[in-house]
Amino acid sequence: MPALCFCYEVHEPYQLRRYTVFDMGQNSIYEDDDHNCEALLRAARLCYLPANELMLRLIRRYDGAFRLSFSISGVALDLFEQYTPEVLESFTALARTGCVEFVAETAPHSLAFLYSRQDFDRQVREQCARLERLFGVKPATFKNTECVYNNDLAVAVAEHGFKAVLAEGADHVLGWRSANYLYRPASAPGLALLLRNVGLSGDVGLRFSDRSWPAWPLRAETFAAWCHSLEGSADIINIFNDYHIFGLRHEKESGIFDFMEALPAALLAHKNFSFTTPALAAKNLRPVGEVDVPQFMSWEDEGRDLTPWLGNDMQKDAIHALYALSARVAACDDALRRDFDRLQTADHFRHMSTKWFSNEVPDRPSPFGGPYDAYITYMNVLADFELRLKAAENTQTATADRPADAAPAAGAGAGKGRKKDEKPAVKSAGSPAPRRGGKAPAQKQDADPADTRAKNSKKTGTAGEKHEKKPATLRKSRKNA
Repeated sequence: MPALCFCYEVHEPYQLRRYTVFDMGQNSIYEDDDHNCEALLRAARLCYLPANELMLRLIRRYDGAFRLSFSISGVALDLFEQYTPEVLESFTALARTGCVEFVAETAPHSLAFLYSRQDFDRQVREQCARLERLFGVKPATFKNTECVYNNDLAVAVAEHGFKAVLAEGADHVLGWRSANYLYRPASAPGLALLLRNVGLSGDVGLRFSDRSWPAWPLRAETFAAWCHSLEGSADIINIFNDYHIFGLRHEKESGIFDFMEALPAALLAHKNFSFTTPALAAKNLRPVGEVDVPQFMSWEDEGRDLTPWLGNDMQKDAIHALYALSARVAACDDALRRDFDRLQTADHFRHMSTKWFSNEVPDRPSPFGGPYDAYITYMNVLADFELRLKAAENTQTATADRPADAAPAAGAGAGKGRKKDEKPAVKSAGSPAPRRGGKAPAQKQDADPADTRAKNSKKTGTAGEKHEKKPATLRKSRKNA
């Protein structure tokens, strides 16, 4: 009795503003609040509110026979709370039906697992606690950022107590096998592994509006017939997509909402088919075998690898410089940790991609003129962040060294971030080796960027030289995003 599992990724990033070398040390307002507000209001109007209303109507119409799941990032929840609380209320209404599962991920939609297990564990714990607080159910399933997955991640997911993990049904991993069955990871036999059906997911997620596609226009009855044809050769059909497909990637005029409204009836017309969620599938289905994934894979681009975020030297330089600060940030206040987490959002590194065949979808455009602008802006932001971090460390040191009975010196505080002649460092001297659950990733996926960082620092690292003579006024806190 085949079951269909729909899971939608709900993610909205905080986009950076055009932060220049002249801003470093003068202000720490990194994000473009106007752009973020405008983008979210548009997404709420065109996608989230009408799509959630549709899903709620379908659940009520079919009396619980229709089920689905969402993977909502923490930064998306932040933006919903800040600009569109009605969207968050609509997700809460879906949660109350009992027919929706909320899948956990890293709170800032980060690639932390590759570089910092400590940050990864913290972000997962924070996101799980937040989902439980908002929707009343502890997450039982995990989907990493952009479905990035390998054997080491499966071990980490099992250690957090999850029952299931989602991943891409990549051909180079499955070989002759089908993604339409439940598997278990080779490294974590007690965990259920649900693999995305690449073809059917792409039919709705990517090709639905493509007028050159032979199957255009796609009807619900046609799609249901494709699923029904898998009876006897499938236990579960996993359709994982970005929630933006409703109203943003595919406009309302494309018929995407009408397609989704008609789909449950077309699928349930076959008595042997039903809807499920990842947690229910892990409970009710038995794994047919194990899948070994030694190298990282994702659901992006044709290569199904990490190159959309780590495919060039700029991306590697930026992410290594970021995670070089991880241990220092752990001892700082909440404002610095919040900014550090938001700088980990994978979208920042995707905007630096120079891949010829990079599939940047129109509903998630880069706010920059090109990848080099994105890189320069990001490194300027990171340089200012390091100034703030150094100021906080100096304040902590001064406080620790002060005698307990001594009165605080006049004017002492976090406002004085550095000595008069001290140059702000754009990057740290060293760069941590990228991590995969405690192991360095293969050379093929992420080459050592040490030499590249040194070279790029000469090209872009003008922070110290250009601001050496200009006094810096460091702010204790930034504008509330």
